[in-house]
Amino acid sequence: MHSTLTDFDQHCLDNAAYYTAVRGRNPMTRIRQQFDSIDAAKRFASQWADGSTIIYAVTAQGRAAPILTA
Repeated sequence: MHSTLTDFDQHCLDNAAYYTAVRGRNPMTRIRQQFDSIDAAKRFASQWADGSTIIYAVTAQGRAAPILTA
């Protein structure tokens, strides 16, 4: 995880309803997938092993924060 999470990032992580893994800059080719756990999102990202997947923690209210790059 990021070594320095903001208070907002930490709040989202502590209260995450789910996690979203996102790959790709171009909206037309972007890959986005939702997971129930951060470990599942990390496993998804590991299939590329290039450090280009951003994993977001998303709260039940829809607030999201980038938690790590995998």
